[in-house]
Amino acid sequence: VQLVEPGGGLVKPGGSLRLSCAASGCMFRRYSMKWVRLAPGKGLEWVSTINAGGDQAYCAYSVKDRYTIFRDNAENTLYLQMNGLQPEDTAVYYCLRPFDGTRGQGTQVTVSS
Repeated sequence: VQLVEPGGGLVKPGGSLRLSCAASGCMFRRYSMKWVRLAPGKGLEWVSTINAGGDQAYCAYSVKDRYTIFRDNAENTLYLQMNGLQPEDTAVYYCLRPFDGTRGQGTQVTVSS
């Protein structure tokens, strides 16, 4: 399976972005998915998890009131809607399939005025 992440970019504080992660293959709907991020000078940080069916989701405390994870199993796509972005959200964001550790190539999100 491959995970491809278009999206990302530069946004001003308070702005919004939607990340997507397109999965190849026909097994996408069987597995939970995660978003993680890697900020400069920091370790890998878990951001959010969604179950296979898309009806249970969990977010890190730092983003729980601003980010929403969701998925479209018919389109084999995972999303992360990010609102109220702050400079501390600047990072490379990765989608990840915990089942086997498959990870997307990452997409840069930069929050700066």
